[in-house]
Amino acid sequence: MADPQRARRTFGPVVLLGLASAGLAAVAGTRTWVTGRSGSVDTSAGSAMTSALSLDVVGESPLAGALALAVLACWGVVLVTRGRVRRAVALLGLVGAVGLLVATVAEFWTLPDKLADALTEVSGVGTATTSFTPWYAAALVGGLLSVLTTVAAVRLVGRWPEMGTKYDAPAGARAQAAPARPTENIDIWKALDEGRDPTA
Repeated sequence: MADPQRARRTFGPVVLLGLASAGLAAVAGTRTWVTGRSGSVDTSAGSAMTSALSLDVVGESPLAGALALAVLACWGVVLVTRGRVRRAVALLGLVGAVGLLVATVAEFWTLPDKLADALTEVSGVGTATTSFTPWYAAALVGGLLSVLTTVAAVRLVGRWPEMGTKYDAPAGARAQAAPARPTENIDIWKALDEGRDPTA
């Protein structure tokens, strides 16, 4: 069985790495992963023709970006919840991270072909060349680290420190036991309304 103190010490590094990797994948998911060239059309050049045809969109993966944002949101919820809810959200984050990694890896085979088809259709030339941008590698690293950190979270979340109950909303018997509002405060306000100085 793992040492509880050691498990508690993993909280900060795992959460920070999880937030950073999900953030990296979320940013990379909004960038172009594949660029290409066919005839006079070059998606990496940023020409007016390319912009008008929105070929860069073919080289992006909105699904990966959305899943990365979901994983990022799960990390935020893990920070502020306790008990079973916290473990359930960590599991949900793991599912999202696995989906992110699968979507990123799948785009390795699909995105270049989609962009090449769009380029050949636009340019009228029968051949097109495509290449991955550094953003694809960033998304791949972010997805892999997201899976590793969410697996660690699922395993260790039960032994991690939790937020205290000090600021929870009162519920049930505790709410009923709250002291009634003192009547002297009301008397002071009435005196002020009548023009009397309550401190005299």
